[in-house]
Amino acid sequence: MRLTTKGRFAVTAMIDLGMRQQRGPVTLAGISDRQRISLSYLEQLFGRLRRQGIVDSVRGPGGGYTLAKPMEDISVASIIRAVDEPIDATQCGGLGNCHDERECMTHELWTALNARIYDYLESVNLAALVQTQLDKKAEEIVDTRKDSRRQVGSAELKSAMLG
Repeated sequence: MRLTTKGRFAVTAMIDLGMRQQRGPVTLAGISDRQRISLSYLEQLFGRLRRQGIVDSVRGPGGGYTLAKPMEDISVASIIRAVDEPIDATQCGGLGNCHDERECMTHELWTALNARIYDYLESVNLAALVQTQLDKKAEEIVDTRKDSRRQVGSAELKSAMLG
C-alpha cells in the first residue's frame, strides 16, 4: 500500500485551509507558499475537491477557497477519495486476479488491511487534524515565552552578579 503525494498534499492543504478559513477565503498561492506545494498541483487538487463538494471557490478580489461543509463532516478518507487516490494494499487493485488470474495466497490479508486503513481514515476528521495543529502552535508560543523569560532572568542574574 502506498499513499502518494496526491493524497498527502491534499490532506496537508486542507489542514492549512481549515486553520485559516475563519478569516475568509484562503488563496492557493498562500497555501503553496506555506506548505511548499506547487501552485499548479494545488489547482488540480482543489478542482477535484470542489467537484466533490468538499471546498467552494470564491472568485474576485479577496477570493480563494472555503470549506463547503463543517470540518467535522470532512473525513481524511473523503479527501483522499476526492483526489482519486486509491487506498489499496493489494497488487490486483482488489480484483482478485493477483496470481495467474486467481487470488494470491495473501489476497484476504491485504483486503482486510485495506478495510482497516479505510475505517481509520474515515474516523479521522479535518476538525481533529486542525485542532492538533492549533494546539501545537499554542505550545510553541508558550515555550517561546518561557525561553524569553529564562533569557531575561539569566541576563538579570548575570548583571546582579557582576554589579
